[in-house]
Amino acid sequence: MTIDEASTRYNIPLDILREYESWGLCGAVKKVMGAWQYDDQDIERLSMIMTLHDIGFLNDEVESYMRLLLEGESTEAQRLAMLNRRRSATLDEIHFREMQLDRMDYLRHKIRESNKGASCIIQI
Repeated sequence: MTIDEASTRYNIPLDILREYESWGLCGAVKKVMGAWQYDDQDIERLSMIMTLHDIGFLNDEVESYMRLLLEGESTEAQRLAMLNRRRSATLDEIHFREMQLDRMDYLRHKIRESNKGASCIIQI
């Protein structure tokens, strides 16, 4: 299937497909009459690339991960370390956002409390 067909069929942005091609990781992808042809294995790799993008990997991290993946089982420890770093960064971001929510809730509480006091004065 061509790049346009793969993009449409699997809802993969063309820029990601072009980036994938530029990395030279498309071992099974063949160029036929000037157009790349994707097979099932390429689609599986693209699915992995989309997953890595979705979990927050940057383009250079995706490329590094994919190169390691293609090297095989001997790179499992390196890939696991990359995933652990991304997980840790995601948890840090979640904790930061939780602190932000706590602060917002405090400010909202203060506003509500000050409004209660003002409404009591007006009613008297």
